[in-house]
Amino acid sequence: MTIAVINYGAGNLPNAVRALRATGADLTITDDPEVVRAARAVVLPGVGATADTMRSLRALGIAQVLPEVVAAGRPFLGICVGMQVLLTASDEFGRHDCLDIVPGTVRRLPDEAGKIPQIGWNQVSFAPTYADHPLFAKIPDGSDFYFVHSFYCAVTDPAVVAGRTDYGLAFPSVIIRDNLAAVQFHPEKSGRYGLQLLANFVALCKQTNNEGQTPNDHHERPSLFVVGSSS
Repeated sequence: MTIAVINYGAGNLPNAVRALRATGADLTITDDPEVVRAARAVVLPGVGATADTMRSLRALGIAQVLPEVVAAGRPFLGICVGMQVLLTASDEFGRHDCLDIVPGTVRRLPDEAGKIPQIGWNQVSFAPTYADHPLFAKIPDGSDFYFVHSFYCAVTDPAVVAGRTDYGLAFPSVIIRDNLAAVQFHPEKSGRYGLQLLANFVALCKQTNNEGQTPNDHHERPSLFVVGSSS
């Protein structure tokens, strides 16, 4: 099963690719919207500003494809800015539209957080309903991950918040909705637990077929990311 990793010029692409390959993932690195549209699973890495990222995704024709991929139930992982552009809009360098896949707004971390951007290790606390989520398998609650960001995702629906991190406020650092997952931190720079999270995502991808279904259910498209009866 091949995972498409989107290449739109993000600086963390080589590290993300290296980390995913370390988990045994079969990858296609692509800037072709048709390859993304046909992919079994998709990873959107990111560093920098949401406006620049959106500009690049639109220029490549990928911004139009990503909502289709998510709506089709294909496994999707957004990393850092790859998480932020999933929201409706961003306030970074002036308000502008993003992908509007997850309702919400990208906002600046508050001044009381101290040094901005946040650069370094910080804890991720799992939401109780997601504590046994397969994306978090073999990762203790409260584990440290590596962050580099000045903005955070203020999501509209608290039910999609799978993990939170404190830095001036408790902001969503992991969001999960059906087959979509996204993280504000950089798993590719987060040591063993970052690699474990990527390995968990790859394992979940392998459980689905091309329509986002598990092999045992051809009647309803289930969520890939199942949390018992609480998801």
